[in-house]
Amino acid sequence: MALYSEKVMDHFKNPRNVGVIENADGVGEVGNAKCGDIMRIYLKIDNGIITDVKFETFGCGSAIASSSMATEMIKGKPVSEALKLSNKAVAEALDGLPAYKMHCSVLAEEAIKSAVKDYYDKNGIAYDPCELSCGETCCPHCNG
Repeated sequence: MALYSEKVMDHFKNPRNVGVIENADGVGEVGNAKCGDIMRIYLKIDNGIITDVKFETFGCGSAIASSSMATEMIKGKPVSEALKLSNKAVAEALDGLPAYKMHCSVLAEEAIKSAVKDYYDKNGIAYDPCELSCGETCCPHCNG
């Protein structure tokens, strides 16, 4: 059995939505100190819809594939729906990642949430901090 699925290899070799959005409405950058991967996501948002999304990723093939797939999954979607994108959904869409590479899909989820937070902050939009961290509203973990 191959270590990586055909979808992972395709998104690694032919990543979608690579680049920078000048004057992006939201920019999120996250990294994993342990592996050295860094992801930056750029969002263009119009009336609550993500009309464009780009990414820059410094990292392994799984990190690039996860970034590419995640951008494909949120493009054209409402911001509220993008916030619900989980790392598990990204990994499933890629037909799986090896267990030791799942952190790459986590980075993709976190980068999207970071970019949305930046958008909210820039526009004075109130938000539930839990929704941007663990993905749940009013969860006991984030609210103590």
